Amino acid sequence: MVTSNRMGSMTRKTELPPPGVRVHEGGVAAAPAARTGWAWAVATFFWVGKLKPGPGTWGSLAAGAIWYFGLRAMHLTDGAATALTLAGAAAVALIGIPAGTIVERESGREDPGFVVIDEVAGQWVVLALAPVEIGHALLGFVLFRFFDIVKPWPVRQMERFPGGAGIMLDDVAAGVYGLLVMLMVRIWW
Repeated sequence: MVTSNRMGSMTRKTELPPPGVRVHEGGVAAAPAARTGWAWAVATFFWVGKLKPGPGTWGSLAAGAIWYFGLRAMHLTDGAATALTLAGAAAVALIGIPAGTIVERESGREDPGFVVIDEVAGQWVVLALAPVEIGHALLGFVLFRFFDIVKPWPVRQMERFPGGAGIMLDDVAAGVYGLLVMLMVRIWW
């Protein structure tokens, strides 16, 4: 846009970029994408997913610790502990799917490693029928991490679902594999 100043000379008027956009020599860079706070908090399991190395392992450890210490503190019967664990896994999965979808879109990365809410749901599935004992908690952790890393059929195929569903469902399926092994172990242990 060209305008004249008070002296009559012609000057070139430049438009200012919107707030938050940084101007670089040779052009304008896009503003950083806004983040949906609740989705990032949930998807990273309150920033546990930002821990290095192996954010998925940290997410599983946090979920196992919450399960063990939380249920121990509540002194629930086995049936009540199972119901609460399954309800927690279902609630985490239901809120984790939209949170994972939002974070995946806002980060521009497919199934970002720092999204660990899926590990929480999968870990709790493995532990759903386990006695609230440290040995079972540790075994459940090892089993879940094994099946989450190996991804036997159809766990890997679950990743093909779009967005947060793909992020969540493969870990829930890995959790089911771990749960089945935990049930077999429980017969002898």
